Amino acid sequence: MFRYKVLRWAAGALLCVIAAAATAQHYPSRPLRFIVPAPPGGTADFLVRVVGPRLSTALGQQVVIDNRSGAGGVLATDITAKAAPDGLTLLLVYTPHALNAHLYKKLPYDPLRDFAPITLVTTSPLVLVVNLALPVRTVKELVALAKTRSLNYGSAGNGSGGHVSGEMLKMMAKIDVTHIPYKGAGPTWRPANYITNSPRRLRPPHCLRATGCARLPSPARSA
Repeated sequence: MFRYKVLRWAAGALLCVIAAAATAQHYPSRPLRFIVPAPPGGTADFLVRVVGPRLSTALGQQVVIDNRSGAGGVLATDITAKAAPDGLTLLLVYTPHALNAHLYKKLPYDPLRDFAPITLVTTSPLVLVVNLALPVRTVKELVALAKTRSLNYGSAGNGSGGHVSGEMLKMMAKIDVTHIPYKGAGPTWRPANYITNSPRRLRPPHCLRATGCARLPSPARSA
């Protein structure tokens, strides 16, 4: 029986490098290029901008962050696969890296053979939020509303964890909502926010459920 829960697996972020080993005696001999398959402002971008400076300090070389969003991460991954095999091009991968092989008939790279994993950077839950203007405060209320009117849901793009979770929720709850893919997690927050009667106040979206952890508390409401 459907219990109004979204996916319980957490989306992980993994740092990868092109598979061939670097041959330079002193590594790294030049600045590193850190490719992010997402636009600025999202979780992946934030994560890399936290890790990048610390990596630079540890290795004694500049780390250049390169945002390459598009095609569900295929663009950034392909750029990394075609980079020189010198260990100076890094890529942050997460859910789409595993899913794209099942979503696309043909990829311009092999997601297993063309990359070597370095380390697991982080894990994070998926969070289901709604615009405050929507008259729902639980997943159960959202499902009930979706059965009476047309609704859209946004994700960080085709093949993202949010997309797969949304489609699973649709099947389990037997609802028909339209997926709107964005170019990364950052842009999805703009339509989820709600402008109050005061044009100077931006209120956060309401959190219904988070996966992989206890339910997050609802944000405090302004008077």
